[in-house]
Amino acid sequence: MSTASRRFLLRNALALLGLSHLASAAPTANATDLFRRQPITPLSAAQIASFTPFTHYAGAAYCGTSTWTCGVHCEANPTFQLIASGGDGDDVQFWFVGFDPTLNTVVVSHEGTNPDKLLPLLVDADIVKVNLNARLFPGVSSAVEVHRGFVDAQAGTASQILGAVRDAMGSFDTNNVALTGHSLGAAISLLDAIFFHVQIPTAKVTFIGYGLPRVGNEAFANYVDAQAISVTHINCREDLIPIVPGLFLGFHHPTGEVHIQDSGAWVACPGQDNESGKCSTGDVPNIFEGVVADHDGPYNGIEIGALHCSG
Repeated sequence: MSTASRRFLLRNALALLGLSHLASAAPTANATDLFRRQPITPLSAAQIASFTPFTHYAGAAYCGTSTWTCGVHCEANPTFQLIASGGDGDDVQFWFVGFDPTLNTVVVSHEGTNPDKLLPLLVDADIVKVNLNARLFPGVSSAVEVHRGFVDAQAGTASQILGAVRDAMGSFDTNNVALTGHSLGAAISLLDAIFFHVQIPTAKVTFIGYGLPRVGNEAFANYVDAQAISVTHINCREDLIPIVPGLFLGFHHPTGEVHIQDSGAWVACPGQDNESGKCSTGDVPNIFEGVVADHDGPYNGIEIGALHCSG
């Protein structure tokens, strides 16, 4: 499928979200004032480089590898030990679990939205908000509501991945668990991060997502912020995926945004949905000001997506 066709499909999927004629609603005045008082700070070269292994792990999920031979993304983390993998890239997004001995971390990655596969696009367009599954997320308030498509996608692989993560933690004697993914994969991985925090209280959970769409309502964002989880979601330039579903539909991002500027500089944006022009919500006020191509990156020179798999 051509790049033009992929962009056409993605535009249509976003139109299904009801955003083609509406801009995102602004946060309250008090929240906006608070964000403006907090500094937007640049990341150092060392900080940016620290994300590189996870960028490649997010990219590798698109490749559906079962042998860790996926080209550049696998070659970038040569000591990685693959433990489990699954999915078909259609009904179920590709995923894998493994251990990175350099980082002493169990890594979980989920495939994102591939515009060549229509079913994932339909999942993205399923924007009804529902409560989290009480069996998977015991004790979470009913005020917390999440995009139904993301909830269903995460639940479909939750038990299998949880078992693999527990096995890996025991086999390699580590409590470190990192979740990563791009686009839809980032949304699934954010839910996984909460899931592992609830199900494995001893785990030290880190989430690093790329091109993360809004996953749940404000109560969800506040719940994520209140957990002992490290959350970073990285947005590239005018990528339009991070501004959908819209604030006016009741969706909110948790804190932890890092926004890559047109200059290539990376900045940390404080608060939820910071409206500064240096941050995604302020930089891309509606989808018509977004750039589809920015969704794939580059993230410090690395492109993510099905078109960037090899091997």
